Amino acid sequence: MRRIPAVLSLLVFLLVGLTMPLPSAAADQLIYGDALAPGWANWSWTDAVDFANPAPVRSGVASIAIGFSAAYQGFSLRISPPLNASSANAIAFSIYGGPGGNQLSLTVQTTDSADPAATYPFTAAAGVWSAMSVPLSALGDPAAIARITLQDASGGAQPTFYLDDLRLVNGGTPDPTALNLSVHVAAGRRAISPNIYGLHNADETFAREIGLPVRRFGGNLTTRYNWQNDASNSGLDYYFINRPAEIPANTFIERDRRTATASLITIPMAGWVAKDANNATCGFSVTKYTYTPLGVYGLAPTNPDHPACGTGVTGRTPGGRLIFRRPVDPADTSLPFGPADAQAWVADLVARYGAANAGGVRFYNLDNEPDLWADTHADLVPVAPRYQEFRDLTYQYAAAIKAADPDAQTLGPVLGSYAYVFHSFYDGQREDWATPDDRNANGGTPFLAWYLQQMRAYEEANGMRLLDYVDVHWYPQNGAYNNPAGSAALQAARLESIRSLWDADYSDPFWRDSSPDNGVVQLIPRLRALVNEHYPGTKIALTEYSWGAHADLNGALAQADLLGVFGREGVDLATLFDGTYENPASRFSAERPSAYAFRMYRNYDGAGGHFGDTSVQAASSDQGRLAIYGAQRSADGALTLLVINKTTQSLSSTLNLAGFTPAGSAAVYRYSAANLNAIVRQADQPLTVNPTLAFPAESITLLVLPAGNEPGQQPQLFLPLMQK
Repeated sequence: MRRIPAVLSLLVFLLVGLTMPLPSAAADQLIYGDALAPGWANWSWTDAVDFANPAPVRSGVASIAIGFSAAYQGFSLRISPPLNASSANAIAFSIYGGPGGNQLSLTVQTTDSADPAATYPFTAAAGVWSAMSVPLSALGDPAAIARITLQDASGGAQPTFYLDDLRLVNGGTPDPTALNLSVHVAAGRRAISPNIYGLHNADETFAREIGLPVRRFGGNLTTRYNWQNDASNSGLDYYFINRPAEIPANTFIERDRRTATASLITIPMAGWVAKDANNATCGFSVTKYTYTPLGVYGLAPTNPDHPACGTGVTGRTPGGRLIFRRPVDPADTSLPFGPADAQAWVADLVARYGAANAGGVRFYNLDNEPDLWADTHADLVPVAPRYQEFRDLTYQYAAAIKAADPDAQTLGPVLGSYAYVFHSFYDGQREDWATPDDRNANGGTPFLAWYLQQMRAYEEANGMRLLDYVDVHWYPQNGAYNNPAGSAALQAARLESIRSLWDADYSDPFWRDSSPDNGVVQLIPRLRALVNEHYPGTKIALTEYSWGAHADLNGALAQADLLGVFGREGVDLATLFDGTYENPASRFSAERPSAYAFRMYRNYDGAGGHFGDTSVQAASSDQGRLAIYGAQRSADGALTLLVINKTTQSLSSTLNLAGFTPAGSAAVYRYSAANLNAIVRQADQPLTVNPTLAFPAESITLLVLPAGNEPGQQPQLFLPLMQK
């Protein structure tokens, strides 16, 4: 929950208490933004007014919460002497209605005793922020404003509603290129895990350059990886064909050790691993099994190089799910692999590299996307696991890992689809969404909540934690992740869809009709709430994600935004999937723009300069256009602010800074279209009170503010006396 620090609240109170004449109305005169502007006072006739309400907020860190417990109560603000409004043309504000909405009226008075010349009635929509701009012509064209009042217009009590960004607009609408950034260093403090900056694949030079914290050996191929012969199977990706591993696990780990990177290794749990690396060995042989395969996902019905190997697909259900030829023999491609085999592999890794707490492999994924096994590995798993079946697999394989290395960290259930946060794998395969037999047999409890409950029950019964991280994969479903930059509309959708990770005001169009809460995913807070309720102490991981366009500046903007969200929202581990299924021209590599997003956080100056390791409260008046993330660095106390201009126009913003005393100018580093091959050091930025900063179109800017305090000292407050 966002709260204003006590020292800040006190100073805001003192500032609000200073009654002073304001100048004649200038463009966009602020009345409320996190606090009442000087000269304004609360003259409401309701006791239910909170000027430091922490949520919901439209911008900054606070809004005004207003409640009407009886008919015709009013929220009223007064200024004396009256404000000259001769050049003004509107009163603008954002309002968030309570349940069912609010019936309100807006009036202004030119003096305390004057009656309003006109009344403007309106409805505040429930549960969303609405921006309003009421022309002064609709309020009687006042030449001066002494009071602004919102009053109950329903004739009864009303639910609490919220007001933010109240201002007097002069000579037109506010400048759309002029925004406000607010940073409160003493608020919202949260440690940032370095493991959010992980990858699947990175060459050694880049891994060393950014101090890569963790790298994942994962994906569909690893469900069938055989550590004894370094063979695997492609699954549905490429006709269920056996093949050599892309990289042997030991080679992968040894490379990580050279760059001081923690390895995340996937342990197969589907019961089978590849018996050989022969490309002619496949799951759905058209010479052994009689069926007519269909082409899907861009695959021909049979493999062009191995025409005996089919897709296994014979049709689709009415809901669009693939239908496979049944049955086939898993032994065609595979050998059994049980918990004892998993324990033997982990024991071998401990013998080679040491235990997890002594420099060995630290992390183990409990397989990969088991909710999709009945498709991606349909020759091995013809029927998707039910709740108890998958729980028991987790118990057995996780216990085997912990038996071989008690300090190893496990991540599960490694879901591939958001649908299975709520539904059973078994019900999903049967498209039994309305009357789900498996879920209903378990009290109707959504799958992930039930899974966490079962992991907690195991620990309580056995005194051992089997699950250390809850792990869910996430890709936008708007075509962004598996495409190059695309059209302007797709680029905008790519950036906007990041809101699905955190924003309670964002309804994801893809999930709107097929998930609870009208498509409001809010993935990271949702996972945090599930953990807190069902298995406290479990960490949060996203071991696959990608928003694509790695070869384009748009992809770099998205990646920078994602890393900022992970740090601010408290993700514990994340590894970018490098784009195996993408257009090769759009895959991640160290030379491409999205790699510079990692450099901005991990090595912005080429000398190891890092973004801070403690997230602090940072807010933008329009995060969708000009996003900001703030963090303080523990090593030297410096404040680092990363600002992303997501638009195609230059933007300017004031910076309101509290809870921090900078020692001199800020160093400025920028990545933009001006040079796609380097992060460029800019001229230092002087830090006056409320400085105005400029951000070029489609740019990532990092400001490094040196601390004016010795590390460990209480930060001093840097707060403007008046807001511009």
